[in-house]
Amino acid sequence: MILIYRLVQTMFPFKKKIKQLFSLLIFLFIYQVQAAYMLIPMDEESQKDHLKAYGITFWLLENDLEVEWLLNHRGGSFLFKHFPDIENQCKIRGVSYEIISDGHANEIRTIISHPETNADIAKLEKAPKIAVYSPKNKQPWDDAVTLALSYAEIPYDIIYDDEILTDLLPMYDWLHLHHEDFTGQYGKFYSAYKNAPWYKDQKKAFETTAHNHGFEKVSKEKLQVALKIKEYLAGGGFLFAMCSATDSYDIALAAQNTDICGPMFDGDPANPNAQNVLDYEESLAFENYKLLMNPNVYEFSTIDATRTRKVPAPNDFFTLFEFSAKWDPVPTMLCQNHTRVVKGFMGQTTSFIKTYLKPDVLIMGENKSAGEAKYIHGELGKGMWTFYGGHDPEDYQHRIGDPKTELELHPNSPGYRLILNNVLFPAAKKKKRKT
Repeated sequence: MILIYRLVQTMFPFKKKIKQLFSLLIFLFIYQVQAAYMLIPMDEESQKDHLKAYGITFWLLENDLEVEWLLNHRGGSFLFKHFPDIENQCKIRGVSYEIISDGHANEIRTIISHPETNADIAKLEKAPKIAVYSPKNKQPWDDAVTLALSYAEIPYDIIYDDEILTDLLPMYDWLHLHHEDFTGQYGKFYSAYKNAPWYKDQKKAFETTAHNHGFEKVSKEKLQVALKIKEYLAGGGFLFAMCSATDSYDIALAAQNTDICGPMFDGDPANPNAQNVLDYEESLAFENYKLLMNPNVYEFSTIDATRTRKVPAPNDFFTLFEFSAKWDPVPTMLCQNHTRVVKGFMGQTTSFIKTYLKPDVLIMGENKSAGEAKYIHGELGKGMWTFYGGHDPEDYQHRIGDPKTELELHPNSPGYRLILNNVLFPAAKKKKRKT
């Protein structure tokens, strides 16, 4: 820089102005060296709002800025070029950040690249287009994913049967299945709510949709939706489901060649031999379970552990597996967190009995002592799916009519972080597990 200054002096007589210009250049050079990058830390001690940090990252991708996801480094932190506008966004949203030099950023990359370090870098390049499968007249109970997306300020579209059956699903990179029943049994709410106005209205709305699309039964219409989703997944889509949208979806696929609905659901009896006609080859995650076809039982099958588990609420936790970041980047991304032990939560489908999982299903979170898988993952064709048991990570036993969870009170929720890992995951260059 000094040599450049002397050269400029010999070329131009206006020394005062040249000095001012040179001082400005030096300032800009030093500023770039000292503040070339921003780091959003995701460890427990440094981050005020983990959930909104995902929203900042998504906002960067929407603005065509590349982000490095530092897997297993300080809880899965985010690194990107520094710009004042990003600082402002972090301040507005209450997200903690650090300004670091180019040299410091390179030191982090060097540490992560070391063969003995269980860490890696996933480059996030493009904001995925997000869809939530949910009825337009959603009932009072809330959906954890829409809560997470809204709180993190991540944009999404609500789609339902009409959009899927008219082949609009391929427009999206990532699909979440709202609390749903794909078997045509109206959520197995018959015993408790068959006389409730909302139940009657929902049943009528489902029947109208089915008839509008040329189906005599809701179960047949929901099966076609399930098959369209499976086709989307096999073609390279990302599927995420929670609570009853996990097992009811899988059961619908396995039961596509039989009738498992009683007359109160579709007007005719179920096939008494339905259990023996299930085709597990058609489903994603589960096999060899027993159907629970009694309409008065609030359960679809023996897949779910809700009715049989003996886990006291104070002791209800599940543990995330620690994968090799360099060899298993996909589950590593999906498990990024500031803790490995996450408090449990219930739902219509709370967790999955491990004996009913297919051999190729990857368990990412489990309650080992109870024999339950909580968080599972798999692949189909070019796509990937994740099932997460339970209804709301910050409402242990959410009931119909309960008020929604206020995430302002839970900005560092590790259970909600798992949801947002899945939202962000499609932005990374897709990698399959190494074998």
